[in-house]
Amino acid sequence: MASEAERARRDRFHGRVAGQQARCEHPGCPEPGEFRAPAERGARSGFDGPGAWRWLCLDHVRAFNGGYNYFEGMSPDEIADQQRPYAGWERETRAFSANAGSTPRWADFTDPLDAISARFKDIKRPRTDGRPLSDADRRFLKVLGLGQDADRRTLRARYAELVRRYHPDRNGGDRSFEKALQDVIAAYTHLKSAPAFV
Repeated sequence: MASEAERARRDRFHGRVAGQQARCEHPGCPEPGEFRAPAERGARSGFDGPGAWRWLCLDHVRAFNGGYNYFEGMSPDEIADQQRPYAGWERETRAFSANAGSTPRWADFTDPLDAISARFKDIKRPRTDGRPLSDADRRFLKVLGLGQDADRRTLRARYAELVRRYHPDRNGGDRSFEKALQDVIAAYTHLKSAPAFV
């Protein structure tokens, strides 16, 4: 019985067909045939499928691959065609359309799953009152859990609510909320003097 390490070493090869029950087709070899090789040298896959295969063990498939010649049976012209740098690029490419450089309008797309607009939901939109918000203002509003259209009264009410929630005198001296309290105070201190809330 093969050890676990030996089985892992044997199973790591690319091209092994696990569970193959056939014996190696090399004459006199008792090993299992776990690798496919073309039945005839020079046989290529065609329209009807991959062609006939024979099953070989690891050592014999290595020997087969070592002696394999892709160009066997080809004429010199066929070999030259296969070795050209642009082999396979004979197909004609389509020309670009006249408006290929223009950016499509968002209205040209249908978005039933809301995938496009969901990606751009955090785009900075102006406040309804037209007052400007800086990036810092937006960040501090997020700390307070407020939307960008909050007014000064809403800002003050939310600040008072969060200070009562996080202050150590209100939560039995629990210092785990100290960082959150500092963030709320810093956010309010910044926002109360920001142009959008003056």
